[in-house]
Amino acid sequence: MSSLTEFNTPAPLHIAQPAVLIENVAVRYRVAKERIPSIKEYTIRWIKRDISYHEFWALQNISLEIQRGEVFGIIGPNGAGKSTLLKVVARVLRPTTGRVRVYGRIAPLLELGAGFDHELTGRENIYLNGAILGYSRKNIETRFHRIVEFAGLQEFIDAPLRTYSTGMIARLGFSVATDVRPEILIVDEILGVGDAEFQTKSFERIQNFQGSGTTILLVTHDLGRVKEMCGRAVWLDHGKIVAMGSATGIANQYLGHTTDVEGERLAEESTTQGIKRIGTCKVEIINVRVTDGNGLEQTIFQTGQHLAIHMDYLAHEPVPAPVFGVAVHRQDGFHITGPNTTQAGLTLPTIEGEGTVTYDVPYLPLLEGLYQLTVAVVNQNDTEIFDYHDRAYPFRVMNAGEIGERYGLMTLSGEWDLGKTHG
Repeated sequence: MSSLTEFNTPAPLHIAQPAVLIENVAVRYRVAKERIPSIKEYTIRWIKRDISYHEFWALQNISLEIQRGEVFGIIGPNGAGKSTLLKVVARVLRPTTGRVRVYGRIAPLLELGAGFDHELTGRENIYLNGAILGYSRKNIETRFHRIVEFAGLQEFIDAPLRTYSTGMIARLGFSVATDVRPEILIVDEILGVGDAEFQTKSFERIQNFQGSGTTILLVTHDLGRVKEMCGRAVWLDHGKIVAMGSATGIANQYLGHTTDVEGERLAEESTTQGIKRIGTCKVEIINVRVTDGNGLEQTIFQTGQHLAIHMDYLAHEPVPAPVFGVAVHRQDGFHITGPNTTQAGLTLPTIEGEGTVTYDVPYLPLLEGLYQLTVAVVNQNDTEIFDYHDRAYPFRVMNAGEIGERYGLMTLSGEWDLGKTHG
């Protein structure tokens, strides 16, 4: 099948047309098998037909129908083909095979500022970018001050773009592209442009478009944003559709898959990297198990979930009143906590042979991140280390949405009291 991309196709009034119709689209790239250092050498080798390629399919057999006014999410890992799909819809890229029909004017928020000239001023770039988007000079003149004001760049608008920060360029690009409500908005991971104030403004503008009936195609790794904004979503992986359906269902399915993959990786990492141990081994910690509230071994937990650390030990001789402890470190080495049995007011009896000591956490307060667990057993006076496993057991904490907090190390599980209102 030959490739075809159609835009702004008129539709009969009595037929309900989708905003975007994608039929069996595939995109193939040809990549040179070896690195060629210069254009000159590439040209010589191309003339001699001395370049070998391998084919890479960024998209394969993609068929989607996106309705007018729908907010449609596209999720998947890096390299899944998400941005390629948006480029095909935005006519930046022509599909190798298949057909794309788009009914309406598009505002593509793909790479903000990609069409800017860094030697021109901000003012000149507004007109340049507006022309690229299909606006006349007169049209841009009527909207110029509104664009500059939204971007917050009044003091810098006549300075060369090369003097702008990356955030300033992104703000200007966003302001130009979204000044007029489009019929179709394509958003590729740009909801975090600029500072906190501008992020709020940009998100509110997109929400206003959503409320006004704009069709939105949203690519993001923020699954919470997908659940919040989208009605439906598609999960892409290696250029193919894995699943499509309700945004909440697809986001949860994708999260479950990534959790399983990450859990397998962490489990493999803890067994293949070896344990950094020190100690006399009068008492050995022979096995460590981290379990959830159902007693199942896990390497992935949710904030607020039950977590238990089980230390199976072997005492080679009678040892009176040993002290067992654990420590939790953030991935960067920051020491978060280090409880032990003595601090809890516990004195263990003399131990000999095999046994198990468990540290139980009914409510895990850690927020999202990667953590490492240390376990240890020492003598009563903390003068002899029997066994010490240094940051040997990695685990990840994720936040599926029940705990709204995102920033910092842990949740305080506090409650807000708004008090009495005064009228």
